[in-house]
Amino acid sequence: MRTALLAVVRFYQRAISPAFPPRCRFYPSCSAYALEAIELHGAARGSWLALRRLAKCAPWHPGGVDLVPGSGTAGAGHTSSTAASDLATPPARRAPSEESAVA
Repeated sequence: MRTALLAVVRFYQRAISPAFPPRCRFYPSCSAYALEAIELHGAARGSWLALRRLAKCAPWHPGGVDLVPGSGTAGAGHTSSTAASDLATPPARRAPSEESAVA
């Protein structure tokens, strides 16, 4: 089942997606997200994650970086609330006490 789902997503990426202009509001694209989710979590959970991601693709959603949970990529798996807030807050808006001490 997993192999069949991966083949369907790859077919979409190679045959259908190039016919449309790029307009994905997320990084990675929904098809790349689906591939990674199915490869990492299997057919059932990976498909569920991909469907949830597709449901977010609407004009009222701002988009942005949306990584597959548990993928081990940058920004995923932080246990510190300060580490997560540092990623969300641009450096220009951080308070002086939050600046890192680089000598």
